[in-house]
Order: sequence, then C-alpha cells, then structure tokens
Amino acid sequence: MASFRTLDDLDDVQGKVALVRVDLNVPMTDLEVTDDTRLRATIPTVTELADRGAIVLLLSHFGRPKGVQRPDMSLSIVTRAYGEVLGRPIRFIDACEGEGAKQAIATMEGGHIGILENTRFHAGEEKNDPALAAAMAELGDFYVNDAFSAAHRAHASTEGLAHLLPAYAGRAMEAELKALEKALGAPERPVAAVVGGAKISTKLDVLKHLVAKVDHLIIGGGMANTFLAARGINVGKSLCEHDLADVALAILDAAERADCTVHLPYDVVVAKEFAARPPSMRTVNVHEVAADEMILDVGPAATEALADVLKTCRTLVWNGPLGAFETPPFDTATVSLAKTAAALTQSGALVSVAGGGDTVAALNHAGVAGDFTFVSTAGGAFLEWMEGKELPGVKALEAG
Repeated sequence: MASFRTLDDLDDVQGKVALVRVDLNVPMTDLEVTDDTRLRATIPTVTELADRGAIVLLLSHFGRPKGVQRPDMSLSIVTRAYGEVLGRPIRFIDACEGEGAKQAIATMEGGHIGILENTRFHAGEEKNDPALAAAMAELGDFYVNDAFSAAHRAHASTEGLAHLLPAYAGRAMEAELKALEKALGAPERPVAAVVGGAKISTKLDVLKHLVAKVDHLIIGGGMANTFLAARGINVGKSLCEHDLADVALAILDAAERADCTVHLPYDVVVAKEFAARPPSMRTVNVHEVAADEMILDVGPAATEALADVLKTCRTLVWNGPLGAFETPPFDTATVSLAKTAAALTQSGALVSVAGGGDTVAALNHAGVAGDFTFVSTAGGAFLEWMEGKELPGVKALEAG
C-alpha cells in the first residue's frame, strides 16, 4: 500500500486554515436531507481539526450545475442540516475562491467551521483547471481530502489542490484506504468476491480484474443469467445479455487459468411476472427454467452452498445483490448470504468489505451493514477501485 499522510502527520494547526474536501452531495426532498450518511461520515475529521484550533473550510460539489450558479444547487441548502448533524454552528460562505471568500475567512477564528459554495459552480472544477485550483489554494494553509466517493474524479478540488498545498487524508478517507488494502491489496486468503447487478456490460472490467485477484468469484443478479446462457442453459425471459456470451466465456476461461472458482447458481427462483410474491413463483434447477419464466433470485440450495464457500474464506469483497432484492421475496438469497457474511465477520473469521449504492441498500435491508468490517458509501470510486484503476484523488495524496 502506498504511503499517505494523515491527520496524525499534522503539526500545530492552531489558527491555520484547513481546506477539507468532503462529499456533501446528499439526496434531498423539499429542501430536507433524506439520507445524511455522507454528512455523518465527515464528523471525525471536521471535529478533530476544529478541536485542534484550525479554521475548517469544507469544499464540496452539489448536483450537476455544469459551471452555472443555480440557487437550487447552492450548498447553503445543506448548511443547516449539516450543522444539526455536527452539533456545531456552521457558517456558509457564498464563494469557494476570490476576494469575497478571503474577506469572510478573515473574520473567522480557530475552531470555526464554514461551508464554501458549490465547487461545480465553476466550469474549471470538472476540467481540473489549474487557475481555479490555485485560486482555491489561496484560501488555505493545508488541504485534507476526506471524500473517497469523489476520488475517482481528477477535478480541481479533488486532485488539483493536493499538488498546491500540504495534503493529507482525512479520517474517513484513511479508513477507506486501509479497508480496501485489507480486501484486495494484501488480503488474507482465501478471498471471495460477490458481484451482482443487472448487466455484465456495467462490470466487465471488475470481473476481468477480480478473476486474477480472488479465489472464489460469486456471480449473481441479472449478470449470472448471461453466464448461464453462455454455457448453453435456457434462461427463458430472464434479463440476459445474449450478445455478450463470448465475453462471459472468456471471463470463465481466464478464471480457470487463474485458479479462481466461479460460482453460478444451480437452482433459482423464477416467476412469469416480476411482481411481489407472484402466484407463478417456483424454485427450479437452472436446467428447468421454462421459456415464459424469468430468473429473479438464487435458489436456497445454491445460497446454502455459497454460505459454505464463505465459511472457508478469510476475506470477502461484495458489490451488488444476488437477486431482485427490492421486491420480496426475491431478496431472500441476498439477505441470507449477507447474514452469513456478517456472522462470520463478527466471529472474527472474515474480513468483509462491501460498497456501491445497491449493495449498501441491500445490506441495510438485511440489517447487517453495521456488522461488516467496512461498508463504503462510494459508488463510482468503489467500482473503479474494484476494476484495479488508479484513483486520481487518492494518487495525489501519496507521500513523497
């Protein structure tokens, strides 16, 4: 694992200005935050810096304003909710660079916390414009990146700033990087990966990367149907990318060469219509799927076999559900295997790292998100990490 400077490497910060990149891009309805997970993730870093006497200025994007100042995408909307989560007064500053921002900061003292305006109000943010990064850098004495979820983007506030000021990983970023290192960087073996979701096409690079990294690759969701079909199994009306059969077979061949065992369901739950508890629902061997049926979940026998696989492993990486978990009872396999992984983790037998929006939702649905070793709320960044790609916002933090 590369060496990263953390808050432990910071000397006296009393009265100094910390530019802290966080992710305040939270879902909202009627000006109310509907999920404050990302806000809460910032608390350790922000409170530590403030308690050490720094002036803490938060940088974040919010929505996709595409370089236009839009009142409905101003971070002023989030400021009140953030103050409630943090339990401290928060000042909103209606710029993220320039003289107006400098004047506002000049009135702040050590321990004060402010939120700067949406970085994406500037077209140069997403272009990683050096001039914008330099203008932002003039506001602070040092830079902290605590937004892993935005680390796959080489933007002015996520990558550019890190080259202009002394740069450090915040506590959430530090925890994320350590967890990812445990999962695929230098994991305890055997390693299992659960990869689910609708389509192979969205996770081709993930699958290609993982077969060379893990000992067991468990494939679920709609993408499992494409692998089954590639092996000549009739999957009926199931979601399936028949045009990717050759790609699926190539992945299976690569796994065999890498001594990675690929696990596909051998019994499945099917129905003639996709609805909650349809009367046509039945559990069948994969070779018995009728032409007018669709596969909607992994069957109980295969789920039990997968649980046995996890019991032999020391490390688990999970991205994506096994079935259509949003619609009961097609959540059964996902919930069951998640509970197995959680129990193994709590017993000390397994290091479990999960990430991605659907995955977090599925683990929360199963009631076990808090029992995994680490659950990442990052979507694209977690996926690109699973693909083995270098994340610009992380690379820029490397020491030396």
